[in-house]
Amino acid sequence: MPKNNYWKLSAYESAKLIKDGSISAEDLVSSCIERVNQTNNKINAIVDNLSEPALEKAHELDKLTKKGKFKGPLHGVPITIKENIDQKGYATPNGLEALKDLIAPGNAPVVDNLEQDGAIVIGRTNTPEFSMRGTTDNVIHGRTYNPWNDWASPGGSSGGASAAVMSGMGSLAHGNDIAGSLRIPSTATGACTVKPGLGRVPAFNPSQTQERGLVAQLMSVQGIIAREIKDVRLGMQSLINYDPRDPWMVEMPFESKSVTSPIKIGYTKETLGEVLHPAVDKALENAIEALKDAGYILEEIVLPEFQDATNYSAKTLFGELKALHEKDYKKLGSENFNLVADNYFQIISPFEGEDLLLGMAKRSYFFREWNLFFRKYPLVLTPFLLYPTYEWDRDIQGLEGTKEVLAGMFYAHTMNYMGIPAGVVSANYNDGLPVGVQIISSRFCEDIILKACEEIEKRVGIMAEKLFARG
Repeated sequence: MPKNNYWKLSAYESAKLIKDGSISAEDLVSSCIERVNQTNNKINAIVDNLSEPALEKAHELDKLTKKGKFKGPLHGVPITIKENIDQKGYATPNGLEALKDLIAPGNAPVVDNLEQDGAIVIGRTNTPEFSMRGTTDNVIHGRTYNPWNDWASPGGSSGGASAAVMSGMGSLAHGNDIAGSLRIPSTATGACTVKPGLGRVPAFNPSQTQERGLVAQLMSVQGIIAREIKDVRLGMQSLINYDPRDPWMVEMPFESKSVTSPIKIGYTKETLGEVLHPAVDKALENAIEALKDAGYILEEIVLPEFQDATNYSAKTLFGELKALHEKDYKKLGSENFNLVADNYFQIISPFEGEDLLLGMAKRSYFFREWNLFFRKYPLVLTPFLLYPTYEWDRDIQGLEGTKEVLAGMFYAHTMNYMGIPAGVVSANYNDGLPVGVQIISSRFCEDIILKACEEIEKRVGIMAEKLFARG
């Protein structure tokens, strides 16, 4: 492969080729930087270009390589970091004009973990205001574009991350997820990811001046977005290194030993009264056939307490957001952001007062019921969004637009509420855009989610290959 095409390499292939001396980290990073220079002006995914320090880091790593020394499994692999977490010396604005000069005094744990294992940060990626929309746009940096279609949303809030990695601007992208923010962008752009369960990946921002609300602590997680499942696996194994700054962090091995084959997978097409788009139905059928072919046992199931779980999830999360942050939204948010936030609160009718406390308490009940359910079905296949990717600004097209975007997202936030891991992978290609499905499991079983997603990927195809083939 010519040097200027190294950006097409997977993270897994890149790490392997650097280790055996076939390519240098400097050539790989240079190729990715050239790709950024050619592409980012159209996509607007990377908002902080770190090309210069990245090349310096690559040069230093190549010196180690020549001595037969390697920092870790990501030695020389170019990555991006979402700009809502701290990276020492850079701003952490979270999409807000008011925070554009908030310079991080130190690294968030995931930045340390990735860099300690040899990853090279080439840029920081865009996020919507407060990281709280299903698309990616803000008044500081503007709109991030979906690399498949200018009309379509790249997803949110890790839309910059997914658009960057799918455009070849880095082999791995960091993102985070409190109600779908890893999985929505991955579905929208044809990338893949797994939202880790509670306690799997450390989180903390040294720039923070107060602790997050308890619901946010329980629901928000850090993760990896990539073009291929094997790259998500590679990145996650570095991401989960223990960091004592996160009191929820549990030091656990990556490989789960409690599940034996053949694995029984429960699947559902439940829509809770909404409409399942034919393209999503086809994606589910493709996934079912792929998993059967791979030797899994598939059975149609009814999810435990699902209607109530989704209701409590949305009302509890937005209850805390309204109680703790509505004043900040009004003071710091743009007109468009506040339009969306007001619509969220109107549509969801968040819990308040005692109801909010009971919503927090009820989480353990749902978590318990699902833990018991996973004893029979270690994996569950579901839709993710009920529709293919929506228009990039659909959520600001009045109350109906916000309703439409929210309507199919209950498979996203409910998994965060219960703290269980969930992966998404493309299983259909419809009208020029990828369509994803979701696979969920019990806590600390991200590895078996990835294995199942990989079987779908093998049979349906890697969406990035279709995208790159278009030129």
